[in-house]
Amino acid sequence: MNNMIREPQEQALFRDTVVRFLQAEVAPHYEQWEHDGIIPAAFWQQLGDAGLLCVDMAEEHGGCAVPFDYSVLIVAEMARLGFGALATNVMVHSDIVAPYLQHLGNAQQQAHWLPRMARGEVVGAIAMTEPGAGSDLQSMRTSARREGEGYVLNGGKTFITNGQHAGLVIVAARTDASAGAKGISLFLVDAAQPGFSRGRNLEKIGQHCGDTSELFFDNLYLPASALLGEEGMGFVYLMQELPRERLVIAALACAAARGVLEQTIAYCGERQLFGQALGQLQNTRFRMAEMETACRINQAFVNECIARYRDAALDAATASMAKLSASEMQFQVADGCLQLFGGYGYTREYPVSRAFVDARVQRIYGGASEVMKEVIARSLLGK
Repeated sequence: MNNMIREPQEQALFRDTVVRFLQAEVAPHYEQWEHDGIIPAAFWQQLGDAGLLCVDMAEEHGGCAVPFDYSVLIVAEMARLGFGALATNVMVHSDIVAPYLQHLGNAQQQAHWLPRMARGEVVGAIAMTEPGAGSDLQSMRTSARREGEGYVLNGGKTFITNGQHAGLVIVAARTDASAGAKGISLFLVDAAQPGFSRGRNLEKIGQHCGDTSELFFDNLYLPASALLGEEGMGFVYLMQELPRERLVIAALACAAARGVLEQTIAYCGERQLFGQALGQLQNTRFRMAEMETACRINQAFVNECIARYRDAALDAATASMAKLSASEMQFQVADGCLQLFGGYGYTREYPVSRAFVDARVQRIYGGASEVMKEVIARSLLGK
């Protein structure tokens, strides 16, 4: 569209490749995946074969060594085309789990996991949230007790994206009950290990085909080599990595809003009401003007944050601003678009209904909007 800044030719060609793949391999099947409540496990290898996983990782680790922008582009196009659950699942795999390994893993850990993640042979998940500890990570109870040269992991996690398919789970656990935030460590858990089990695939109001699960650890023995980074540094690592997660969520929000708005603009040009096109009514035109403006403003800020991340200059508060603003905007745009579709928008026959329910979780996962406000306020006013 003319409202988009012209991108480099190489990136534009890559975008075309991504879109063609999604239209050929996802669009014909997505409704069935939504009905089934899960994306087929085999599709992860299709993504890997197409070179769409972990693309900004080093070539020696199976990536393409391209800039971060390209990784964002992949999941953003998924969101723009209405494949919100797929975008979320791939984001967790490529833009959360893989960077933890890239930034914190030792050579052996990286060599063991990253190439298989890039090929789609292993799906990655990260397990922070617990039934009694959501955004308040310091309240987690899952424990990793020292035993010999390793650890014994006990506890449970919930709302874990990729939980059903995950072969690798980064688990945050308490290694020192008396140390508060300094008593949390991160571990690389192989889902094939004894003591690991999956609960049910949670039924959600949106993003139906994205597997979101409960995970349980029952006296699961972890060798010392499973520790990611240093013991007791887990909370610090989580705070270091959360800006990228929140930035990519913001990028998904902008792309999803753009996609549903484009659909609605087309619909309003065709739908007849009171003897004229819906798009000729003043209320419709004003709502379109408002939503287009909100999309462009948020996209501009997200683009700025992407540039900051590339330069290692994106701080937690700024990433939280992007996530807060873009996710709230996405939901408002999805709601406004559904309203313009009228009764048809409330039927599953029209994609706008899926855009609406898929948008709701954006204000919750990756840190709820209320948490984002607190992070931003602390950066301004202190604790």
